[in-house]
Amino acid sequence: MNTHILLIADGRSAITKRWIDMLHSLEYRVSLVSTYPLTAKPNVEQIFILPVAFSAAGEESKKSPQITLNKHSGINWRKSLIQHARPIAMSLRYLLGPTTLSKYQQQLLEIISESKPDLVHALRIPYEGMLASITPQEIPLLISIWGNDFTLHANANRKMKNLTEQVMQRADGVLADVYRDISLAHQWGFSENKPALVVPGGGGILFNEIEAAKKVVNPDLNLPADAPVIVNPRGIRAYAQTDVFFQSIPLVLEKLPNAIFLCPGMKDKPEAHQWVERLGINNHVLLFPTMPQDILWSTFHRSQISVSITTHDGTPNTLLETMACGCFPIVGDIESLREWITPGVNGFLVSPHNPKELSEAIVSAINNSEIRQKAKKFNKELLIARADADLVRDKLASFYMQF
Repeated sequence: MNTHILLIADGRSAITKRWIDMLHSLEYRVSLVSTYPLTAKPNVEQIFILPVAFSAAGEESKKSPQITLNKHSGINWRKSLIQHARPIAMSLRYLLGPTTLSKYQQQLLEIISESKPDLVHALRIPYEGMLASITPQEIPLLISIWGNDFTLHANANRKMKNLTEQVMQRADGVLADVYRDISLAHQWGFSENKPALVVPGGGGILFNEIEAAKKVVNPDLNLPADAPVIVNPRGIRAYAQTDVFFQSIPLVLEKLPNAIFLCPGMKDKPEAHQWVERLGINNHVLLFPTMPQDILWSTFHRSQISVSITTHDGTPNTLLETMACGCFPIVGDIESLREWITPGVNGFLVSPHNPKELSEAIVSAINNSEIRQKAKKFNKELLIARADADLVRDKLASFYMQF
């Protein structure tokens, strides 16, 4: 009988779905413990819901009725209130989320006893890895690390620090999407004698599907043929410098008055609407809802520049995907992204806190078609060598076999 893997992850996530598909392609049997309630059934043998750290409450809040203000605001009072309360909610989750672990860990032990997996794999440290840290010693436990697990979440308070250390000490193997996180894993208690693997967390680049997306039409995208197009694919995140991005736009428009900025995942986000209104850039910024994958890739193909300014990151899947679509990447100058971007060769690194520096980088890249063409060729070769989905799958197959 094929090896049975119990995956512990956010079952709603596109990354989780990609991971499940990849495990199936390797002929593993897969069961899923989702830490969030699901509205659609993933393609797995068994599904269990353990809403650790109040994740179910978070989902319920999204179902609240909305009261729309006038057409110029683009937002509503309830969403605005939630937006402003988010930092407080994050702090409370760090404080209270760990208190929910013991209850759900007992349930997880029952699930493990019932489903009898050969291997347990948690797709990030908080709170999936923390939940999985009680996996019986005779069952191998793998932990995937995301770019902000150590640099952001683990340092939130003493309890989060201790739990992160426990996860790393229990882990039999670690997967990360940057080498920096393997080094940090050792600092947090993961033995240097245990196996580790660095591969893109989303399973790699599907070149054929991304290329096919060129032919997909985004019905909401009708742009002038000569307009410089800049895409920000990161949406609104706690560690994304959304303010720096928006503040750079008027500075770009001084030099490139017909530039257009595309913002997937920002429609109806109060923070985005407020910046657009405050800066008077409505005619140059398009805020989109979350897009289907093929429409998103089509949008990337239509853009010349991608902007991803964050203070915490590993290897963002959107970074690799925009590079695969030919975008010239401009990203925050942080350690993890230096593993992918060589300034002036295949992208630019800028201060995550400086709108002027970001604007100058955007203008420079738009005005220098030669550097963009060279970067496009360089990035294609780089992605084939390090991020091709078939290559990633083969590396994962060898890694899993060790356990």
